[in-house]
This record gives sequence, structure tokens and C-alpha cells, in this order.
Amino acid sequence: MICRLLAVLTVFWLAPGQAFAADKLTVLLDWFVNPDHAPLVIAEEDGIFERHGLDVELIAPADPSMPPRLVAAGQADIAITYQPDFLMQLNEGLPLVRFGTLVETPLNALIVLEDGPIRQLADLKGKRVGFSVATIQTAYLGAMLESIGLTAEDVTLVNVNFNLVAALLAGQIDAAIDGYRNFELTQLEIEGRPGVAFYPEEHGVPVYDELIYVAHEDRRDDPLLARFIAAVEEATIKITNHPEAARATFMASHPDLDDELNRRAFDLTLARFAKRPAALDVGRYERFAEFLKSHGLIDAVLPVDSYAVAPR
Repeated sequence: MICRLLAVLTVFWLAPGQAFAADKLTVLLDWFVNPDHAPLVIAEEDGIFERHGLDVELIAPADPSMPPRLVAAGQADIAITYQPDFLMQLNEGLPLVRFGTLVETPLNALIVLEDGPIRQLADLKGKRVGFSVATIQTAYLGAMLESIGLTAEDVTLVNVNFNLVAALLAGQIDAAIDGYRNFELTQLEIEGRPGVAFYPEEHGVPVYDELIYVAHEDRRDDPLLARFIAAVEEATIKITNHPEAARATFMASHPDLDDELNRRAFDLTLARFAKRPAALDVGRYERFAEFLKSHGLIDAVLPVDSYAVAPR
């Protein structure tokens, strides 16, 4: 009897994969894979997801606006989105819950050329400001202008259709409102035309989480989400402790990104990853919701606990 029990236990320990299959999760990214997603890539490449009993599939969307909607429709488990966009998605009635943070500081900035006509925000008066998306970026610009006594009527908005750097270099615009401080600013420097960034959070816009994880609201207590966040935290700390090794792993897994822009962007993004991805700053969400409401982008400020959790 004892021998038979030992044999069963031996099979149990030698073949854990047969006894406990990894739980599958699909994660829809906000954009194509880039250094902003380093914790996810490292968790996948270094077997961290696997150690947490997860089989995670990372999927780049064909349409960046769709991941939260697909999760809300039950067609994927997790989506990466932006805190500002998430609050507006809730306003549309999408059944979503925030359960973690990927990038905990804003990345957006108003960018000008170092050798251009803009030396301070007040110099924007009468100038052309390029944008790619006309919703929340125009609210950012409005708040920044208001902080120096100007209004949106004091500038000319130009839709450059995501060609921010090219438009700046060609002199089509004098400033770009939705450039990223870890990408477009770096690209300008590589092009030999350094830029200068004015940060929204220093000029009237409340601080927000750039990238967050969301799931369907029905899964707010799902233990799989807590395991996912635990794996992401482990990967983030590993990146923090071993940045050069993490960069090498990231580039080896996506050789098409192994260029100067992405290597530098990787290093610039390290400090902005959430070291406590499950942590929830209620005040930050309340303040930004008030900002959106004051600019007419949402109808009401909802209780934070109705749409955000800190999984354990």
C-alpha cells in the first residue's frame, strides 16, 4: 500500500504539467510590440508567466482602438489601454475593470524643436500645433495654454495623422501635442534636430497612468488576474535589477526592433514602469476624472471602486 502511494506521488511530482495545465490568458496590446511592453515580453521570454501557471498570448491589434471593446465583448481576457481613454470608455458604458498598471507616469508631451521659434509655452501664441487624435490631446493643450493665460483660439490646430516628427522637421507645424517623450523626442535627437518637451503634468494636467491593464468587470475577483499581475511585477523588478540583460532579451525576441531608436526608448522607459503594478492610487483616478468632466469628455465622476481593483 505504501509503495503504491509512493509511486502515485512520484508520478505527481515528475509530471506536474500533466496534472496542472497552465491557465491560458490572451492579452491585447495597445499598439504593436514596443519597449513600453518590456515587462510582458520579459515575463514571457524568461518563463515567469509559466512559473505562475500561466500560458499568456500577447496579441498586437489591427486597430488600436479595439482591445478594450473586444475584452468588454468577452473576446479576450485582458487589454492594455490608457487611463484617460479607459475613463472615457467607462463613460460609453463598456463593462471594464482596471486591475493593474504597466506605465505609471504620463509619456505624452508637447514637443518643439530646440532650434525652433518656441522657447516657452507663451511662444505658442499664433503658432501651429500638430496632433494625431483630436479628443484628449486637445484637452491637454487647452489646460496647458490656460496655465499661461492663453486659449485654444490662440493657436492653429493641424491634423498631421501620426506624422508628428516628419511634420516638425518639414516646418509644417511649430509644436506637436501628442508626441511621446520616450519615442518622438528620441527620434528627433537621432535625426540631428533635438527637441524640447513641455510636460502636461507640469502645466495644468493632472498626473495619470499612461498604460493600464483592464478586464471584463465580471472578472474583478478572478484569481488569474492576481497571478498575472504577480508575474508582471516579478518581471518588472527583474528588468529594474538587470536592465542590460533585459534589453538584450527583449531585442533578441523582436529583432525587427533592434535599432538605435528602440534601444534608447527601452532605457528611457525603465523608470516609468510600475514597480507595484497592482497598487491603486484612488486620488489620481478621481482627479483625472474631474479633469475629463471639466473638459466635457465624460458625463460624471464615478466612484473609483466601481471600476478599479487592486488584486491580491
